[in-house]
Amino acid sequence: MSTVSSAPPVRLHSIDALRGLVMLFMLLDHVRETFLLHRQVGDPMDVGATEPALFVSRTLAHLCAPVFVLLTGLSAWLYGEKHQGPGAVSAFLFKRGVFLIVLELTLVNLAWSLQLPPSVVYLQVIWAIGLSMLALSLLIWLPRPLLLAVALAIIAGHNALDGLHVAIDSPWHPLWAILHERSWLPVSADLRVRVTYPLLPWIGVIALGYGLGPWFARGSQAPVRARRLLLAGAGALLGFAVLRAVNGYGEAAWAVHGDVSRTLMSLFNITKYPPSLAFLLLTLGVGLLLLRRFEGAGQARWIGQLAVLGSAPMFFYLLHLYVLKALYLVCVAIFGRNHGEYFGFDGVAPVWLLTALLTVTLYAPVRRFASFKRSRRDIAWLKYL
Repeated sequence: MSTVSSAPPVRLHSIDALRGLVMLFMLLDHVRETFLLHRQVGDPMDVGATEPALFVSRTLAHLCAPVFVLLTGLSAWLYGEKHQGPGAVSAFLFKRGVFLIVLELTLVNLAWSLQLPPSVVYLQVIWAIGLSMLALSLLIWLPRPLLLAVALAIIAGHNALDGLHVAIDSPWHPLWAILHERSWLPVSADLRVRVTYPLLPWIGVIALGYGLGPWFARGSQAPVRARRLLLAGAGALLGFAVLRAVNGYGEAAWAVHGDVSRTLMSLFNITKYPPSLAFLLLTLGVGLLLLRRFEGAGQARWIGQLAVLGSAPMFFYLLHLYVLKALYLVCVAIFGRNHGEYFGFDGVAPVWLLTALLTVTLYAPVRRFASFKRSRRDIAWLKYL
């Protein structure tokens, strides 16, 4: 008597595993932000003042948003494969996009500030993903070649708008700040709103992910997909190399320093807010090559462990924010503020150590929630987590 494996197809397992890996990089970055708050880095970073270990820690986190948004678009296409057509996908994207925007304005901001009512609201990555999903709910009605053309035009062309600025007293300023220019939005004397993740390039990334969906269709050939991922990933990295050799478009020029490490840091010191073309070429190129590698690993144990974290990403996201806030408050209560206004570690090594400990600690509750989510498909709202 034959048995049917309950494991997901390798092509889907690899998507969850890659999502899980970038969630760990996100955890590392948020541990850094929490316990090295007294040593914040800019965007791009100050190469002369940032130690290599801190630079690498921050640069790893650059993978998080681009890869996650790309996989969000890809997952939307796979959702449509199961639910018969763009109508169901469009409705799902719209509802989940609204859900994420509300989540950013409530639970996510509360986790960062612990203020009710808040005096400052930060519109960060969950907000950007939510708005990108709203945009994609409309874009999916385009023919696939046109959708991909729009995606690539946005990704490649948005830096041409960098010189365009809108005065803060202009009625167009809020729209432009949301789309392309990281800025404060005037709301009231008691509330400030900060656009941290300008939207426009993320629309291009999520649309690109959706356009890549047919590569992962049921019945698609794994060797063909692997070749396409290799060509796309390597092509993006080659584009990054060419763009940095030109040393201009969308980025400040890099420079040769007195040692190799500082020179490499300058070369890879790229802009995230909003993500430049160089930023997206590098991060998406690496992401596509990792996706190919993870699919090639099949059902390996480490892939399965990463896939657990990637199968319940929003639960992991909210859980780690509140755990970090609680840990920080406990440390302040026990040890006081040892770095001016903040409690903090003295170096980067404890940041990595705490990240490893939190990964082990958070794994079990995330696994239980992911299992509960799979077993209770009758609870409609669970699919948004």
